[in-house]
Amino acid sequence: VQLQASGGGLVQAGGSLRLTCAASGLSVRTHNMGWFRQAPGNEREFVAALRSGGGSTNYADSVKGRFTISRDSAKNTVHLQMNSLKPEDTAVYYCAADSPPVAPYSALANGRLYDVWGQGTLVTVSS
Repeated sequence: VQLQASGGGLVQAGGSLRLTCAASGLSVRTHNMGWFRQAPGNEREFVAALRSGGGSTNYADSVKGRFTISRDSAKNTVHLQMNSLKPEDTAVYYCAADSPPVAPYSALANGRLYDVWGQGTLVTVSS
């Protein structure tokens, strides 16, 4: 079971990036899938999540309207489209999976409920 995050890089404020999380050994459709981030000196924080099955989404207030989480079941990948990036979005971004029986929608932002984590990809937004 593995999650491989990619797509990070250096971008100017106002720019866009698309992160990809490639899953192996698990199905992104049957797992809750989430993106979290951790900036230097800060604790890990929730960014976005997509619930298993129907695919309801949840976002942190700080990224609502700018970020979009989606999945491609055929490719077994989850994406995070990030638009209008700000310097405060700079962090290592991690994808994570919550294995069945999955947590309810109300708990999607709780990182402690995710049991599979990828290695992280660095996003740097310059001002």
